[in-house]
Amino acid sequence: MASPLSRTPPALYALAVGAFGIGTTEFVIMGLLQQVSADLGVNIASAGLLISGYAIGVFAGAPAITLATRRLPRKAVLLGLMVVFTLGNLACALATSYAALMAARVLTALAHGTFFGVGAVVATSLVPEQRKASAIATMFNGLALATLVGVPACAWLGLHFGWHAAFRAVTAIGVLAMLALAVLVPSMRGEAAPAALGTELRAIASLPVLLGLATTVFGFAGVFVVYTYIEPLLTHVAGFGDAMVSPVLLVFGAGMAIGNPLGGRLADRHLSTALLGTLAALAAVLMVFGFAQHARWSMVLFTGLLGLAMFATVAPLQLWILRQASDAPSLASSLNIGAFNLANALGAWLGSQAIARGAGLAALPWLAALVTAVGIALAAYALRGRRAAQAAAVCPQG
Repeated sequence: MASPLSRTPPALYALAVGAFGIGTTEFVIMGLLQQVSADLGVNIASAGLLISGYAIGVFAGAPAITLATRRLPRKAVLLGLMVVFTLGNLACALATSYAALMAARVLTALAHGTFFGVGAVVATSLVPEQRKASAIATMFNGLALATLVGVPACAWLGLHFGWHAAFRAVTAIGVLAMLALAVLVPSMRGEAAPAALGTELRAIASLPVLLGLATTVFGFAGVFVVYTYIEPLLTHVAGFGDAMVSPVLLVFGAGMAIGNPLGGRLADRHLSTALLGTLAALAAVLMVFGFAQHARWSMVLFTGLLGLAMFATVAPLQLWILRQASDAPSLASSLNIGAFNLANALGAWLGSQAIARGAGLAALPWLAALVTAVGIALAAYALRGRRAAQAAAVCPQG
């Protein structure tokens, strides 16, 4: 019989449902670009800006919404954010112009960073110390499943019933998530009052937290140097036909679903080792990807390993930030979600610059490995500083 400490709290599954919806809506537009472009009379490049607009909304909304809701009960914040998410997707489903769709996408994005940030704090509060990273990973399972199931399903809906149908489906997921959060997440009576605003801001501005955020940005950006251009890498470098792109991307999603809980378990055992180890594994996969991309079988294998290594880093990175900012956990956690999105934008930009300057698609994995190596160096520096501070505290001079 499982002990009470080994059982997964039902609230974590409610958070995972919310994460599934948010992850689906974040990337759904990738599978709908041609339909949106044709229906709204804009070119593909303009339709692609709907992804950038969402990322900007996440990056701006994470600190702003977290600060605005810092004194509210966390369950109420999660429910309110899911209301914003659901209304934003409903507005997307009703949009009849490019401007209206862009505005609705930005509105939806405002809920993203704070939901994951506050959700991570709630998740870790529901389990004992030795399971906190796994609790975060359970919530992020929803994001992995969104890539594996939600985005392809919505792309299918968009193909057969129009892109508005895809957003109607995500709206329904939002309603389901609201019900799950209302029923399964406890009210958490006796929540500790937040620290003074000045204390929270000082915590965020501390060197360990800033190093942690920078580690997330550079460690994760390497993934998007490659993943942003995965379709042309598959077709132009590996030689796959267009029809094989979706099946290969399912392998990537399956890797994410495996890597996420693995990273959580490793971080629960030893956080600093997991932090460096998962980032090192990601850099190694990206480096070998440079060789593997020229053969189809190895390209499939390493696309799956890329998804695994990428998502194995998420729980360690998120828990590391929470540990460094104990005086401002919700704000730090939300900012780290924004850092993941900044990594997305940075990786895509670096990849575009490499291609524009003539390096070619095949050079992207090598660049990606170098970018992630910067993240490893930042993590190592942060860990060295923490050990020095701990040693000074144990053996003070004088």
